[in-house]
Amino acid sequence: MRGSEDIELKNELKQMIIDACDRDESIEEIGDDDGLFGDGTTLELDSMDALQISMALNKKFGKKTTDSKKLRKIMTSINTLADYIQPE
Repeated sequence: MRGSEDIELKNELKQMIIDACDRDESIEEIGDDDGLFGDGTTLELDSMDALQISMALNKKFGKKTTDSKKLRKIMTSINTLADYIQPE
């Protein structure tokens, strides 16, 4: 099952982001296809948050990416993150 189809994984990722970035939002406030970074997004995450998320992904899932362009694509939304963690 692709990660974007796994509700449990997506909720786990949402909670991980909330914890890693010290946010007050609940997982229900974050849409699966919502953009994660920039003004006008639900979380309005920035580059420091991206670093925190990257470290949390490495710690929790053993996923480490140092290519910033690839990381930007991976962290577009909860669905893209979930598919990166669980491609099939």
